[in-house]
Amino acid sequence: MFNRLNMFFYINKISLELRKKIFLIILLLIYAESGVAQIINPVTWEFNTNKVNADTIEIIFEAKITAPWHMYSQDIPVQPPGTLFYFEPNDDVQFIGNVTEETIPKEEYDPNFDMNLKYFEGVAIFKQSVKLLNAKPVQIKGYIEYMCCDESRCIPPTVENFDFTINQSNSFASEENIPSRSDEIDQSTENRKKPLLGFFLFSFLFGFAAILTPCVFPMIPLTVSFFIKDKNNSGKFQAIIYGVSIICIYVIIGFFLAIFLGPEFANFLSTHWIPNVLFFVIFLIFALSFFGMFEITLPGWMISKSDRQSDRGGILGPIFMALTLVLVSFSCTGPIVGMILVESAGGMVLKPIVGMLGFSIAFAMPFTLFAFFPSWLNKLPKSGGWMNSVKIVLGFIELALGLKFLSIADQTYHWHILDREVYLALWIAIFTLMGFYFLRKIKFVHDDEEYRVTAPRLILAIITFGFVIYMVPGMIGAPLKAISGYIPPQSTQDFDLQDIIRENYQHHGLNTSSEPKPYPLCEEPKYADFLHLPHGLTGYFDYEQALACAKAQNKPLFIDFTGHGCVNCREMEANVWSDPRVLKRLMYDFVVVALYVDDKTKLPESEWTISEYDGKTKKTIGAKFADLQISKFGVNAQPYYVIADPEGNILVEPHSYDLNVENFIDFLDAGKNAFYEILSKK
Repeated sequence: MFNRLNMFFYINKISLELRKKIFLIILLLIYAESGVAQIINPVTWEFNTNKVNADTIEIIFEAKITAPWHMYSQDIPVQPPGTLFYFEPNDDVQFIGNVTEETIPKEEYDPNFDMNLKYFEGVAIFKQSVKLLNAKPVQIKGYIEYMCCDESRCIPPTVENFDFTINQSNSFASEENIPSRSDEIDQSTENRKKPLLGFFLFSFLFGFAAILTPCVFPMIPLTVSFFIKDKNNSGKFQAIIYGVSIICIYVIIGFFLAIFLGPEFANFLSTHWIPNVLFFVIFLIFALSFFGMFEITLPGWMISKSDRQSDRGGILGPIFMALTLVLVSFSCTGPIVGMILVESAGGMVLKPIVGMLGFSIAFAMPFTLFAFFPSWLNKLPKSGGWMNSVKIVLGFIELALGLKFLSIADQTYHWHILDREVYLALWIAIFTLMGFYFLRKIKFVHDDEEYRVTAPRLILAIITFGFVIYMVPGMIGAPLKAISGYIPPQSTQDFDLQDIIRENYQHHGLNTSSEPKPYPLCEEPKYADFLHLPHGLTGYFDYEQALACAKAQNKPLFIDFTGHGCVNCREMEANVWSDPRVLKRLMYDFVVVALYVDDKTKLPESEWTISEYDGKTKKTIGAKFADLQISKFGVNAQPYYVIADPEGNILVEPHSYDLNVENFIDFLDAGKNAFYEILSKK
């Protein structure tokens, strides 16, 4: 795209400076739409010097580039902007030549700009030779302008200022901006795309489910007949307008939710007890509505007014027909739409928009397709009791999902009313009843009197009871890896058979192997009475305390930024940490600290901290360590794993959500090796 734009500008004799401005505006628009607005700068710069001779110094610029981003070379065309070094004029120093690239850049096809470009991944080193014209210290000031992209999107050009003093002794006299940090990296591209794609599919499936409800399904032939009977042969065009209007209405709802909530309020929604308990109540009400206890409807005047407007011709008619459909079907679609919006409320800004897009595409698709191919109407099943069955099943699902919100509030505030075994018992009961419903052993208000069990119902009953049987061993501590992210952690379970066996094994000294014993903790961990590590690991829950122990034991520090409501954290612990090779490394090679960023436990006033990031006072455990993650490591997503030395310096590239066990083992080994390599040089 950019290559074609550049050719267009060249042919039309648009100036180079104007081209740059236009490209920058396009990049800003792409940046805003791509969901990377949380990412300010994935590059960390470090500066050093090397003495060449008595009066010549090499200034070394080292860029550490966070995967999967890459930074462009100095030697590329107008777009994208290449890396640029600017030095303020100084009478005390003579710059020798230009900045050289010590790291050889890759040159490959870049899909963002549709051309071959040179770029750096991981690390890029640049050098500038300078001659000092006198013996006194010399101040070097300037900036670096550069741009980063991944495989599908780019960040607008970023400016990194530098200001330091060098002298003929080959050292920095002062360092005011070294090193810089990435201000706010939300999460890796892969980790960001995965939940959005999954949520889109989740919403898409529920859009199809909404079509099968009694409020919507009978309207398909009625609505399509309006387009078929059009005398001006514009029915197909109006059908397209109708379908697009349905999509736009739902996407606008998601858009306004995203605008009015935003990421800060989303954090409140995802962790505070008030919205989570409210969401649980909403899901409960929706479930009871689907069970036939009552109907959720909109005011009649709203529906009548929209219906009158739908009689207009042209484009406005189909638009108001779409609005009428949305309003009339609200009693069936409202709970489903509400479930999608509530699920998206604690996520990224784009999530409610993506959710409504997925739902509306599936919801609008049948109306548009049947208007184009009216003969398909003859193949539709007749409306009947099966549609009420769809509502009932959705009610069971909403009831089960609603417990997740109550569980988050329960964990972050340590109420202990919905621990793991209680949660599992409720899920087992809910899905058992759903299985009996498939077998027609229980009936609801609007169900028909038919007693036959069809083959599809039998298959669904088998799947449901299979899921129930899978959950039963969890009542005695089975890990249940497939659903580990959606149930409370194992540490909340009162009776955990694995934990009992582990404790007896250690208590009776049954370990006869030559395996070395883990180092004992330096002191009793703070918050250990209500915070726990999985799989019997021992460690800390306070950064300063863990750092002090790492210094005392001269071991690397493994930092786990986690959260009670973090689904991916639980999946990592259940699927990756549970591997014996990972457990062995965490147990013997590191001082482990788990920092919960959403815990609402109040800190004593003496432990309150004022954030360097936003200047606010942090009064809870979660607020303190969430601020630490953003301020020190430039990241606000969980899980986020850091291996640091006893001084708190990062040893290797941090790790995030990745269920590949081998990758995690490589990460741990690289951190350990980096630590002992530093020790060997001291």
